[in-house]
Amino acid sequence: MARIAKTDTALLAELRGLIEQARQHVAQAANSTLTLLHWKLGARIQREILQGQRAQYGEEILPTLSAKLVPEYGKGFGHKNLARMVQFAEVFPDEEIVVSLARQLSWTHFIALIPLKKPLEREFYAEMCRIERWSVRTLRERIGSQLYLRTAIARKPEAVVQAEISHLREGGQMTPDMVFRDPYMLDFLRLPDGYSERDLEAAILRDMERFLLELGVGFTFVARQKRVTVGPDDFYLDLLFYHRQLRRLVAIELKLESFAPAHKGQMELYLRWLDKYDRAPGEESPIGLILCAGANAEQVELMDLSSANIRVAEYLDHIPDMKVMQAQLHRAAELARQRAAQGTLPRGEESEGEQE
Repeated sequence: MARIAKTDTALLAELRGLIEQARQHVAQAANSTLTLLHWKLGARIQREILQGQRAQYGEEILPTLSAKLVPEYGKGFGHKNLARMVQFAEVFPDEEIVVSLARQLSWTHFIALIPLKKPLEREFYAEMCRIERWSVRTLRERIGSQLYLRTAIARKPEAVVQAEISHLREGGQMTPDMVFRDPYMLDFLRLPDGYSERDLEAAILRDMERFLLELGVGFTFVARQKRVTVGPDDFYLDLLFYHRQLRRLVAIELKLESFAPAHKGQMELYLRWLDKYDRAPGEESPIGLILCAGANAEQVELMDLSSANIRVAEYLDHIPDMKVMQAQLHRAAELARQRAAQGTLPRGEESEGEQE
């Protein structure tokens, strides 16, 4: 009897798995179909009914259409929703891109993306949402925390940003500029006044799940206080991670003070040691991230850190005024693009953060 019960349990588990898999497939298909329907309705209204007279004629025709559709198909086709569908077709004019995104993104995801004013920013969030499979809540949090402006790619010329997003859309791999951010939001660590580097590291280890979310999808924790032995001396790297998409080790050093030139030499030592002793066949060269309280843009620029596979980023241990931070990030991105266009930065340095 015990053997039969065990067989029945295994069979039941398998049947449940098949049912759940089918339900998920049906839900995904229904979501994709509904999203495409909303896009097609919006495109048709925009193209064949509004005919470019959106401001005046649209105000008249949308209520008329909704009054006919709602009794037959429900409140989902009310005036405001029809207007949103038109806006959806306006900001996502390429049907093929919508078809691709709709396999992962729900209509509610698109509702969160539609209000974004800048096309490149909207495309960035859409592709990252698709690749990293964000929930609607996560997407809204990423938009609210200005993830795009905190990502190194935002400081690149627009043509470069578009090329990288298109590369991702076509199945290409993420680049470090799409992965690394500046600043990193570590307010969730709830650090006490006068905390030390040891306190910061311990807080990260206690809340590793949240820290990994802030780093982004693809990071896997490897070690803390990684011992690096060079000759008779032992050195200790604060944190070591691995990034699946980049296929490389990521060394992280924590600094309570602002970035100093000596930090570069320390990180270079760690990266060269990791490259020689820990790098597995098929992996890319390790990359370093120095997380510090601040950084002088000119120092970072002159040291040409990108050529050494080193990134510098500020961490924030408290929630900033988001409007002020947004303005600062916009200004930093614009300055970086201007300087890149003028050719004043060392090769590859455009991606380094401009600090206030």
